[in-house]
Amino acid sequence: MTQTIHARAVLLDMDGTLVDSTAVVERLWLAWAEPRGIDPETVLSVIHGRQGHQSMAIMLPERDHAINLHENDIMLANEASDVDGVVTIPGAGAVLEALLPHPHAIVTSANVALMTARMQAAGLTVPAIAVTAENVSASKPDPEGFLLGAKLLGVDPADCIVFEDSGAGIQAGLAAGMRVLGVGQHAAAHSPTYRVDDLTQVAVAPTADGFTLTIS
Repeated sequence: MTQTIHARAVLLDMDGTLVDSTAVVERLWLAWAEPRGIDPETVLSVIHGRQGHQSMAIMLPERDHAINLHENDIMLANEASDVDGVVTIPGAGAVLEALLPHPHAIVTSANVALMTARMQAAGLTVPAIAVTAENVSASKPDPEGFLLGAKLLGVDPADCIVFEDSGAGIQAGLAAGMRVLGVGQHAAAHSPTYRVDDLTQVAVAPTADGFTLTIS
């Protein structure tokens, strides 16, 4: 069934939404977890969509958070230097190009270096406005990043559509008072407003007061 959504801005997650970095993310995190005795299933259920130090805090709740922050810096550097297996999500390039005339931004838990490395590896252009780990005090599922993105674009949250794949990201978008387009097979479990398998199912068309997203 085709759906048409009216909006004035789009806020896009990166990992799992524009870029498929699952292979490298899971490889590096499982390597981090093994010597710490953390079950792989636990790791994979926690890490997606969150900043690394928050994931570490969830998995090692008794540990001094200063250690998490230090190890997260190391993890971010490792992730930025390892883009083996990073590919574009189908349709991402076309959607980003179609959004060029309209307000849009990336809102990612990655830092600038990691965002840039992964977008370049996937052959995608980073939007002019990006909210990264450096810009927020709270990670998804907190809505801070999406609310900041809307503020930077000058658009009311209710007029924004969030593109997200992870549970933490979908929760953050909904908590920000935005409609959420869940991307990928795992998104449906987190009750997004709309859902697609990938971005080839999304078409952008201008209107007098914004644009429409047609989901096929």
